[in-house]
Amino acid sequence: MYRQAFKFVKSIIPKISETEIIALKSGGVSIDREIFQGKVDYRKLYKHISVKTSLFKEIDELLARVGTENVYPSENINSVMKYLGEKGYLGMIIDKKYGGNRLSVTEQSRILTKISSYNPSLGVVTMVPNSLGPAELIQHYGTDEQKTYYLPRLANGTFIPCFGLTGPNNGSDAIGSIDKGVVVEVEGKMKIKVSLNKRYITLAPISNLVGIAFNLEDPKGLLVDGKKGITLALIERGVDQTTHHNPNNAGFPNGPVKGTVYIEFYQVIGGQERIGEGWKMLMECLAVGRGVSLPAAAAGSSKFATHAIMNYINIRRQFNLPIGNMEAVREKFIEMYLNTWIIHTSVAFTNHILDEGATPSVITAIMKQQTTERGRIVLNHGMDIYAGSGICIGENNFFTKFYNSSPIGITVEGSNTLTRGLIIFGQGLNKSHPYIFPIFQSIQDNDVVAFRKHFNSLIANFLGNYGRLINPVSRMTRLERVTVKFSVLSNFVAIMGGKIKSKQMISGNMADVLSNIYLSHGLMWYHLHNLSLPISLRERCLEYLLNDAENKMNLVIANFPIRIMKALLKPLTSSVSFSVFEKTNELYKTIIDSDELHEIFKNDIYYKGTVVEKMEKLLKMERNSAEYEALYQDIISVGEFNNETI
Repeated sequence: MYRQAFKFVKSIIPKISETEIIALKSGGVSIDREIFQGKVDYRKLYKHISVKTSLFKEIDELLARVGTENVYPSENINSVMKYLGEKGYLGMIIDKKYGGNRLSVTEQSRILTKISSYNPSLGVVTMVPNSLGPAELIQHYGTDEQKTYYLPRLANGTFIPCFGLTGPNNGSDAIGSIDKGVVVEVEGKMKIKVSLNKRYITLAPISNLVGIAFNLEDPKGLLVDGKKGITLALIERGVDQTTHHNPNNAGFPNGPVKGTVYIEFYQVIGGQERIGEGWKMLMECLAVGRGVSLPAAAAGSSKFATHAIMNYINIRRQFNLPIGNMEAVREKFIEMYLNTWIIHTSVAFTNHILDEGATPSVITAIMKQQTTERGRIVLNHGMDIYAGSGICIGENNFFTKFYNSSPIGITVEGSNTLTRGLIIFGQGLNKSHPYIFPIFQSIQDNDVVAFRKHFNSLIANFLGNYGRLINPVSRMTRLERVTVKFSVLSNFVAIMGGKIKSKQMISGNMADVLSNIYLSHGLMWYHLHNLSLPISLRERCLEYLLNDAENKMNLVIANFPIRIMKALLKPLTSSVSFSVFEKTNELYKTIIDSDELHEIFKNDIYYKGTVVEKMEKLLKMERNSAEYEALYQDIISVGEFNNETI
């Protein structure tokens, strides 16, 4: 029996490349494994840690100094970077012994959220040195000499780093047709000749320490150990950085890195012994940018936009009443608020997981894709409500800077289309599932004994969860039931084997289900530690997430390609749940009346000198006064420009 099962599983397992194997073995797992198993350990999940914020009190000074203008192209960019270095903002991931001020993930996230809420371009130039790049790679893999020399200079801003991975022929396929390096002999000394053609490299136009990834070849066999493959190195000078890109007028330095350079082996990150280990190094260091920086930026823009629109709809009058009294406006605002709250709670939850030392690559992929997509929903609805004020450039238009930046977060660190369609569920199935990768490994090793052990565990887990679903007296919350359904459905989808890679609509919808379940658990965790918050907000967010999860599972089941199994999938289907319109009106009133909710958003954003500050001032004024009318007209005004400047 097990021999037959062994042969069947071997026949459906897709070919997995060496780079995919490295990706699967890199990073770790967390609650994602429990979700795939169908049972979350709530005692472990709901532990809480408190985190101090050391830099947070100085952010207002930074933002007031830099202002809202784009930091690039600007003659002030060097002074901005110098100031960031002097104040410690470039060393948030660097250990104190190297001159940094290593902060918790929670601290970093809150700092980046607040900066991004006021000036997204400043947020980018702050987050990149603290994300995937030279500092993190050197700290994890550098030689002692590299750490001693580079890290203090990165922390204080002497070195402005960038990291070059992507190029014209390797984008989402990060190491597809990557630049090549060749071991050559120059005047009796071995060097590496690298021809670079990188693009989309943030900070490249102002960087004086360029990290590069390339595929090292040794055609003449000059290296004694024969190592080759993806390799990472550091370059201080000699590359062409004379041009820049303009990413959607978002106002941060970004550009190509080109040219042919000769590098010494001591410039390889980690030294010569790390040749060929670059992909593994990159995979193990992805969590910060994907799981921290981009979600923080999405949180900053969403919180600012949602708080601003909340004030606006209570002062802007049409048809002789505040537009917040109109259900059509409330409907859009509530969806803004739900998505912003989900971003807020999931960021807090994920930061908690990362601060405990976990490095869950699937969860960080979920966070990147979900927060940037939900941030886009928030901005789209906000633009609809703010209307003319949101589309005309001017002093009162706070949307354009966020609107221009939003597609960038969705595109970088792997396009969301790729992340959703291939990575979240595809990698999750192989990495987060407790039994599938061990089964794959046993087949690779031709180990029938190990296969039998893991296969038995998978079947036992599957039958146990399936039994819970069909047992009429089984008592579960809706979230628990949806988690079990997902676990069972994942095992059915796994039977598709290698076809999952091409069936990206199924994979994408399963990714949505997994993401919604993860966000739901994050929501519950947050509210458990903040019991004074409105239960109605938690329940509406939970309904919003689980409705989508169950509808997506229905869609997968309806399109499941193995027809003979469709009857077994029937217990996994769900009836459609509908929201009650009156609950939307009640939740709107709860949100408007909750000072606690307002303070949560206000503590994470900066709006001094903006139209939001004017709105808050207006809400405290006597409506029929001349001062009120003058300020009201100021708030609803839009930018006007002299025709003579055309």
